[in-house]
Amino acid sequence: MNDAQPLRRSDGTRAAILRAARARFAADGYQKATIRAIAAAADIDPSMVMRYYGSKERLFAAAVDVDLRLPDIGAVPKERLGAALVTHFLHRWEDDPSDDALLTLLRSAATDEAAAERLRGIFAAQIVPLAQALSPDPSVAGERAALVAAQMLGLAFTRHILRLPPVVALSPEAVVARIGPTIQRYLTE
Repeated sequence: MNDAQPLRRSDGTRAAILRAARARFAADGYQKATIRAIAAAADIDPSMVMRYYGSKERLFAAAVDVDLRLPDIGAVPKERLGAALVTHFLHRWEDDPSDDALLTLLRSAATDEAAAERLRGIFAAQIVPLAQALSPDPSVAGERAALVAAQMLGLAFTRHILRLPPVVALSPEAVVARIGPTIQRYLTE
């Protein structure tokens, strides 16, 4: 029983560090976020951050390890794919935007090449296969995936980072109604 106790405490500490790191990286970007600020937000000593992650770079990599958790496209009627994807991303960003590694990564990618490369890797590994599975012409699947990414990342940027009032004011249903058909067209027409 005692052997399991430190493991639980360790898991809790790691989770607290990651939550704090995501929030700090999201608020400050990679360059300005500090190990001290992350440790303070996690209510631990900075040496513990280094003990668990070794460096700011490794902590950032763990904090922005993004699985888009895309919906199972086989379970969605073909004519609803665009709406389903927009809904999926809205739920992801709006349930707890401070804990969304994708938003953290998006904020950092504009100023940090490692973050930009990680974002490109997510695109290649998760969005391109989706487009390949849905595209009537597989030779343009990369282009279609890029357009989906541009639309969704643009939405995330304007709604959650820039917080443009007209975009923020749109209800989730209005966002889906306006952007869903565009995503649908990119994927299937």
